[in-house]
Amino acid sequence: QVQLVESGGGVVQAGGSLRLSCAASGRTFGSYNMAWFRQAPGKERAFVAAISWSGGRTFHADSVKGRFTISRDNARNTVHLQMNTLKPEDTAVYYCAADERVVGPLRVGVRDYEYWGQGTQVTVSS
Repeated sequence: QVQLVESGGGVVQAGGSLRLSCAASGRTFGSYNMAWFRQAPGKERAFVAAISWSGGRTFHADSVKGRFTISRDNARNTVHLQMNTLKPEDTAVYYCAADERVVGPLRVGVRDYEYWGQGTQVTVSS
């Protein structure tokens, strides 16, 4: 198993930036593909970005492409989400997730990820 703890959320004005972090503990961090999801009030949890176990492959949702960047540091057991040019519609609780199936394409479904953090709130004011 792996335990995930997110940090870095907060309140920011539209156009600003935030960097989210997810610290992992437990089994070898490098054994997992990682992803960020978000859930806005009244909406379903949605895929944001994913990164392969080695960091060699990434995939971003169209809604954040060009503004958000996922990265990881396996030596420090962390995954990050750099969020630039934030918009009010980016307001949500952001979740870190781990997928132990590292073979094949990066997955984008909520049910594809076995382990989840508790989430961190991001609020973008207009």
